[in-house]
Amino acid sequence: MSQQLVLRRERTEGGLVSALRALELAKGPGSEPVLTALRRFEAQPAEFAEFPEGLHPRLREVLAARGFSRLYSHQRAAHDAARAGRHTVVVTPPASGKTLCYNLPVLDTILREPDARALYLFPTKALAQDQLAELHSVVEALGADIGTFTYDGDTPADARKAIRARAHVVVTNPDMLHKGILPHHTKWVKLFENLRYVVVDELHSHRGVYGSHVANIFRRLQRLCRFYGSDPQFLCSSATIGNPKELAEALTGKPMAVVDRSGAPRGERYFAIYNPPVVNRQLGIRRSALNCARDVALSFLNKGLQTIVFAPSRLATEVLVTYLKEALETRPGSEGIVRGYRGGYLPLKRREIERGLRDGSVLGVVSTNALELGIDIGGLDAAVLLGYPGSVASTWQQAGRAGRRSSTSVAVLVANSTPLNQFVARHPDYFFDAPVEQGRINPDNLHILVSHVKCAAFELPFGADEAFGSENVQEVLGFLEEDRLVHRAGERWHWTSESYPADAVSLRSVSSDNFVVQDVTRDPRIIAEVDFDSAPSMLHEKAVYILEGKTYFVEKYDHAERRAHVREAEVDYYTDAITYTKVRILERFDEEDVGRARRSHGEVHVTSQVVGFKKIKFHTNENVGSGELQMPENEMHTSAYWLTVPRDVIAGLSFGGEERRDGVVALSYTLGQLAALFLMCDRHDLGVAVGDNGQGEARVEKGLRKSSPGEQPAAPGLDYEPNVFIYDNYPGGIGLSEPLYRLHARLLAESRSLIAACACHDGCPSCVGPAGEAGTRGKEVALALLDAILVR
Repeated sequence: MSQQLVLRRERTEGGLVSALRALELAKGPGSEPVLTALRRFEAQPAEFAEFPEGLHPRLREVLAARGFSRLYSHQRAAHDAARAGRHTVVVTPPASGKTLCYNLPVLDTILREPDARALYLFPTKALAQDQLAELHSVVEALGADIGTFTYDGDTPADARKAIRARAHVVVTNPDMLHKGILPHHTKWVKLFENLRYVVVDELHSHRGVYGSHVANIFRRLQRLCRFYGSDPQFLCSSATIGNPKELAEALTGKPMAVVDRSGAPRGERYFAIYNPPVVNRQLGIRRSALNCARDVALSFLNKGLQTIVFAPSRLATEVLVTYLKEALETRPGSEGIVRGYRGGYLPLKRREIERGLRDGSVLGVVSTNALELGIDIGGLDAAVLLGYPGSVASTWQQAGRAGRRSSTSVAVLVANSTPLNQFVARHPDYFFDAPVEQGRINPDNLHILVSHVKCAAFELPFGADEAFGSENVQEVLGFLEEDRLVHRAGERWHWTSESYPADAVSLRSVSSDNFVVQDVTRDPRIIAEVDFDSAPSMLHEKAVYILEGKTYFVEKYDHAERRAHVREAEVDYYTDAITYTKVRILERFDEEDVGRARRSHGEVHVTSQVVGFKKIKFHTNENVGSGELQMPENEMHTSAYWLTVPRDVIAGLSFGGEERRDGVVALSYTLGQLAALFLMCDRHDLGVAVGDNGQGEARVEKGLRKSSPGEQPAAPGLDYEPNVFIYDNYPGGIGLSEPLYRLHARLLAESRSLIAACACHDGCPSCVGPAGEAGTRGKEVALALLDAILVR
């Protein structure tokens, strides 16, 4: 090891230890420590295994020249399983060398059988480009004729024909497989006839609605492979997840061998949980988590430690970039040492930031979870997480972006004021001892299944006895025949519509259309993209759009053209959208009286709309204005769990009608937060609404503060029977409402414990929401309500 590397390691470890010590000694105004937990994880030595006998000699030579004298034990185990013909899933921590687990058997097979083909699938184009560079370097060193190409939306049209003819390894993503390869399988005959391996990287990201789509894409892929006479082997890799075997088998429909004992070394690691101090005990208000995350990040960055900050949203990302640039980019030549990274940045900008992190020219980066996946960004020293990411798996994945195989690293989770974050901050053992979440998918969700049956029928006619998943596909085809999309002729179902069904199916959202952001300050130019679902809240007229610390004013929102015009503007505030949501019950699947309340789950119709915005001042977070909007509505059918409080129970509470309603709103805030924790799902997978069972509807206005009695809806009458809805935030649902229905008793009991244990007087963001939003007695009423319905 060079003396320079030794000196850098000593300087890094010294800086990390001193920064941690300062955090450990920090106190809030009431002298309470801000660190609620600090855990040290010892370094782990490597476990090695010899190269397998029979490995192609040229491949062995190239690996040895690249510093691989032996393999890690899990790399050898994965190779052996693949060589034995078993479908395999490798589950090891970040930076443990998972890439070689699938590259080794794939390259070894192609060197021996030049006709063999492989399909590599990565969840994002950025990750595919990153892994292609690694694969290219090995192939070049081999000196073999192994065509390795990316095939995605950025691939030039004139290159696509050559790729289809020459590629041994096609590197793509599920979106392109869905829209650009499977529907055009007749142009890919050589690939489908000789397909030996399908590599699925970042398996843990294939969950929820996205994973349910991907499972159906794999059904379509295997259906085409059977037609062309091939039977590919699936090689999967994943970060730590609770059910890798079950998830991989649900995605692929194949029995899986699991390799989950990592042989890679790991440097010493520290993990701290930072709870911002209470600054107003009466209202339970804590110091801004965003400002605390800025200060924690600066404590590392000011010591020259390369740091990544994970922010929960695009808005928080840009606000943090602005703050860090103001603090650090003050000297000549310091411009660009802090960068932002999120979806919507153009590809060239993302590649530039990734290179800067690898070569050290970028000292700090603020990212959404876009950098959570395994893109190579080198060995960072510290990771700061602004808010609990919503799952144990995501937390460890983000923390694992700091530290490589030998150096010391630190991760700091800065809790925000939500009940979910406060639960983790106050019960750190729950987090450290919790099992990693399971990935859930529901590929037979009828909304998703029907979409892919259409795509499959377009690709190949269905047989009269053919299956597609566990549902009766013949019934689905009969339904499609009524819509004149397919026609049965003898024993075959043929696609008869002129439409191209794959274009109408988005794997991640209701619509596949992105909005482009066009800067019209000088010559018009495209500066970013925004997904369809986020566009109304980020690009409405009069919004402030932030890109890498630079602020733009949105002048025009064109829904039809999927475009927003923005102009550079120096403003000292940002905007936060106000959304209105209405829920209507369509069908009850199950219903049961429990205690003095009723639990239900079933199908609901959800309508949401952006109706206004707030102006929030930078640094002080002061509300300095607002505006009204009338944006297009989004509608969906989904599944939901709901709690119903009977009329006699709510009427028996010794509070006024308006106070009772405030108590229900307060309770819904807590229930929605803890539901995500106990379901072990992302908090964005769930929506929450409150309403009146007498009307069968519910509504929630997110972001609206009660400001004057004149703005209140009329107080509920004697027939008021409130519902609290917690619904799947995806069309058709992804199977969360039924488990939540079973968790009903625990959800209510834990909510009561959390509210009762909170030290605030009238409610705060850590229990039932800010006092101004939950009414002056919201906390008191919520507790009385829980006491009333939990009585047995």
